[in-house]
Amino acid sequence: MEQKKLHPSVLKFKEFVKNNPKIINEVRSGKSSWQDLYEDWYLLGEEDEKWNAFRSEHSTKGTSGNKEADDEKKGDWMSQLTGMAKKIDPGQMQVYINNASQALGPFRDCFHNSRETASRASLKLQKVQNILLCSGKTNYRKDTWK
Repeated sequence: MEQKKLHPSVLKFKEFVKNNPKIINEVRSGKSSWQDLYEDWYLLGEEDEKWNAFRSEHSTKGTSGNKEADDEKKGDWMSQLTGMAKKIDPGQMQVYINNASQALGPFRDCFHNSRETASRASLKLQKVQNILLCSGKTNYRKDTWK
């Protein structure tokens, strides 16, 4: 049986999980799913504060290093945002956009149909008013109809 080759980012995530085994417990306990954790890891990166809760003692020492460098990273939000934008997979983003479009489609159709219905009702009212005007009736207010 031929085994599928994994995407390089998935292999990196697997290595990250091996270095931080508390993540496995998070999934096994049902608090998170692998998909959610992978997406967070992919978008936020390995150095995000979210992962501090999962780091073991030996991996925390290696990553915290210099306090000033950490503060500088946190303060530079624009570069973090740019980094996240670079990591976004266009194919996956297209899937998300398509799903959102499909989810919003019924609402769009509903509003479109209600606008058409209102337009048709307005045309019918104009026709009735024209008929009443042509018949010589001058009082055609709705509240006087019986």
